[in-house]
Amino acid sequence: MNIKKTSGIDRVTLLQTWVRIVESGSLTLAAQQLETTQPTISRRLQSLELALNCKLLLRTTHQLKLTEEGESCYQYAKTLLNNWGELEEVVGKSISNTFKRNLRVKAPHAFGQRQLIQPIINYLNKNNGVHVEWILSDKKVDFLSDNFDCAIHVGEVNEANVVAKLIAYVPRIIVATPEFLDEMKETPKINNISNWPWIALSNYYKESIILKNSETEESKNLNITPLITTDNIFSAQEFVLSHLGIASLSTWIVEPHLRSGHLIQLLPNWREDAIPMYIVYPYANYYPKRLINFIDIMKDSISDVLNINK
Repeated sequence: MNIKKTSGIDRVTLLQTWVRIVESGSLTLAAQQLETTQPTISRRLQSLELALNCKLLLRTTHQLKLTEEGESCYQYAKTLLNNWGELEEVVGKSISNTFKRNLRVKAPHAFGQRQLIQPIINYLNKNNGVHVEWILSDKKVDFLSDNFDCAIHVGEVNEANVVAKLIAYVPRIIVATPEFLDEMKETPKINNISNWPWIALSNYYKESIILKNSETEESKNLNITPLITTDNIFSAQEFVLSHLGIASLSTWIVEPHLRSGHLIQLLPNWREDAIPMYIVYPYANYYPKRLINFIDIMKDSISDVLNINK
């Protein structure tokens, strides 16, 4: 593949642009992700095709289709850029700040707005010059179209073609306020709480909840009729604090209220299985140092900031 002179346009930039066009599936999305304009992306594509003396892409109204040469160019470009990124890390120089020094991370709202701030601070203190884009969203991550480097994911990972690195398990316990317990006028037991008013977290339990005894390993599947169902853990906690019912909530959110006495743990030996927490990122032949460092710092600090055991 003999690349001709490209009128002053950086060849690495052309290859980066081509990879982004292919993986995003759109010149417009590629322009957004590379923070430039669609005409600029189009000119880069034309320059690369001119340099290679071949057609890389067939465009119709609704889709892009790679030519055979375009597919070969994509595979070669990925390899070259991976090798170039490794060279940059080793030599310590960068052709493009965007290419090397940005880390784009998606995190769920519940954890990302407060609990994970300290690990981010620790990361920035140890990685001078790295710019972090900290995006809070509960939507399923799309690494290609949204151009994320990694994501914090709570719960089981079902996506293919990603690496899921376990960083913690988040315990859950059943809680209520003392005032609510006074109103119920009965001692909470595994055989009677299914009839109590529940605040259900729709991401994890709705009309039934499975509890396991930590001493006997016995499991109970309780059928419940929620008073309120929500997909937000902060809202669920507020409903419980308002004496409306009981809920199974993550220990990191209720722990301050347990210390203050505003909440009480019910049936300490019975609880849901802990929720796994992962760092998820796409498969690649090479991972930049900024991402590896982020994973390591998250693994080291997550248990402390969430008050959980590794």
